[in-house]
Amino acid sequence: MKMGSKERIARALAVSTDTKVFEMGQGTSAMAPAVFKECFPGRKAVIVADCNTWAVLGERVHGLFKDAGIATDAYIIEKKEFHADWKYVEMVDMIVKGDYEAARAIENDADHQESDRKDAFCEPSDSYNVLVSVGSGVINDLCKLSSYHHGQSYLTLPTAASVDGYSSFGSSITYRGAKQTFTCPAPLAIVADIDVIAAAPKHMTAAGYADLAAKVPAGAEWMIADFVDSEPIQDDAWHILQDYLDDFLADPAAVAAGEPQAVADLFEGLTLSGFAMQAAKSSRPASCCDHLFSHILDMVGHRYEGKLQSHGFQVAIGTLTMCAVFDELFKLDLTGVDVDACVEAWPTLAQEQERALEVFRNFPAPTLGHEMISQKYGDKDAVRTELTRLKAEWPQLKERLQGQVYTFAKMQELFRIAGAPYEPEHIGVTRAQIKEMFPKVQLMRARYNVLDLGKRGGFYEQLVEPVFAAGGAWEIA
Repeated sequence: MKMGSKERIARALAVSTDTKVFEMGQGTSAMAPAVFKECFPGRKAVIVADCNTWAVLGERVHGLFKDAGIATDAYIIEKKEFHADWKYVEMVDMIVKGDYEAARAIENDADHQESDRKDAFCEPSDSYNVLVSVGSGVINDLCKLSSYHHGQSYLTLPTAASVDGYSSFGSSITYRGAKQTFTCPAPLAIVADIDVIAAAPKHMTAAGYADLAAKVPAGAEWMIADFVDSEPIQDDAWHILQDYLDDFLADPAAVAAGEPQAVADLFEGLTLSGFAMQAAKSSRPASCCDHLFSHILDMVGHRYEGKLQSHGFQVAIGTLTMCAVFDELFKLDLTGVDVDACVEAWPTLAQEQERALEVFRNFPAPTLGHEMISQKYGDKDAVRTELTRLKAEWPQLKERLQGQVYTFAKMQELFRIAGAPYEPEHIGVTRAQIKEMFPKVQLMRARYNVLDLGKRGGFYEQLVEPVFAAGGAWEIA
């Protein structure tokens, strides 16, 4: 790699806005009490884990804290299966306050009614417990948002290289049916024990590999947003990860084998992705359409063989799908775009809002598309400006994008070797279902994406239809 791990991490910490301590190595969980004392002097800790992560690491950390003289409680989530839903944010809010009985009641209430998100915020107090998250992405996201509700930070000890959320700005939570990113700071400190992380179930590591690989097409979509002056690329946030992304993805076989150095590199890449989000104060450096397929599946409660599918596994299929879309984009000669015709055909905001309501009809969040298109709609003048530049500069933009995006075939082979899903059927989704998601994917975030460009330029169908046609990446028989 172009720079050593310590140098990369130091560079990232220098621009991260929230995380000030990142310890990673074999056996580093032993450092957790000292890190806690440094970051939260005199405060009481509560270890938050589920039944699996308590056995893997939580119980050990609890003992280390007790031995170090830190006042420490523990809350073990008993649910065998749970997502990052608002209900569990409320549960963790009770854990911060030390009301474990109320937390357990929320956890076990199958008919729990979500409270208003505006009522979650409390005045800071040293009497609150400081959360010590021991687990993977869901527990971390819950602890992150709950800590923010109470005006404080937290310590996280990841147990798998499964997501990039450990160090990211924001928590991805389902609230009133809609999967959304809630503003909240990343943890003050991360202690990553590679002995623990490398021993995680292989499917979790494969999920992390897919989540990291999603930054490939997501980066290309950020380049497009930058090109049309929608969301300019922030140099610090871009270079933290993108300068090394190819290297982190280069050895999927070693990742699949659980080799400690390969897993350490993967975890570092995921953590750098989170630091990039901190620098950008947005998830833009890490996700775009690739993640939205996963969000849709979460929002409809998708299961395969009776089980919820992991974020990373769902993102794997979204990532492959977007690589296929870019393959189709690169077949087009956009120097021939008829700007006048596209501007003439461009619908009004009211028409787009009506379309969005129709697309999201009977969806758990029926007004989501309407809200998002209202934020990102561009009028005819904006469309003319974008397409005029696209027509003039397409060869240069195409070359840059091709230098960023992997082909569908390459990404699919990487996923196969890493042990990640590489066909929609691997997560119980049909190709027809993937195709049906596209209208929602284009509309469900205010973030500018490649599908928006296709809509403006009149080539949206040329991006999507060939993916599912005979000979396409997701050919529908």
